[in-house]
Amino acid sequence: MPKHSLRRLMLSKRRALSPLEVEAHSLRIQQSFMGSSEFLRAESLALYAPIHHEVDTVALQRRSFFLGKKVLYPVVDGNKLTFRQIHAASDLENGAFGIEEPGEKNIIHLPETIDIFVIPGVAFDINGRRIGYGKGFYDRTLHLLEGCGKFVGLCYDFQLVDEIVGEPHDVTMDLIFSETRIIRP
Repeated sequence: MPKHSLRRLMLSKRRALSPLEVEAHSLRIQQSFMGSSEFLRAESLALYAPIHHEVDTVALQRRSFFLGKKVLYPVVDGNKLTFRQIHAASDLENGAFGIEEPGEKNIIHLPETIDIFVIPGVAFDINGRRIGYGKGFYDRTLHLLEGCGKFVGLCYDFQLVDEIVGEPHDVTMDLIFSETRIIRP
C-alpha cells in the first residue's frame, strides 16, 4: 500500500479510538516500555507530546522525573528538531503545528547526548520502518544516529503492519512497543 494511503488509513483508525481506549492502551504500552532494560538504563529520554490520539507519554514523563532522568521534548527549528530539557510538565507550551514543546528558556541538548528517543509514528512495520506525518523532521534530525540503539516507537497493535516500503532517508526504529508486542528488528 502506498505511504499516503497507509497514512490516511492509520490516522482514520487512530482518530476513531475513544478517549478511554487511548488512555488504557497508552498506559499498557508505556508500562511495557518502562519495564524494559533500555528504559531503565537510560539517563536521558526524548519524548513527544501526543496529538490526534497518539500513544500518550505522560506516564513515561512522570516515571522519568521520579527516577531522576533528564526529560526532553522536540522543538521545530526550521526544517529540523532541537531537543530541550524540561523539569516539569508546565515547561511545555503550545508550539509549531499546535504541538506542545519546551520554551526558549529550556536548555538544548545535542541529539548525540540523548540516550533514548521515543519517536511518534502513524505506522510501523516489523523491520523497524515507520511512517510519520510526512514532514521528515525526525528523519532529517536523527539520521546520523540510526543504528545506535536509541530509537523507540510506541504504537497501537493496528498500527503494526508487515511491511512499509522505506526510503533511504527514513530512520529505522530499534525497538517498538504496542499493547501486546515488543518488536526488536
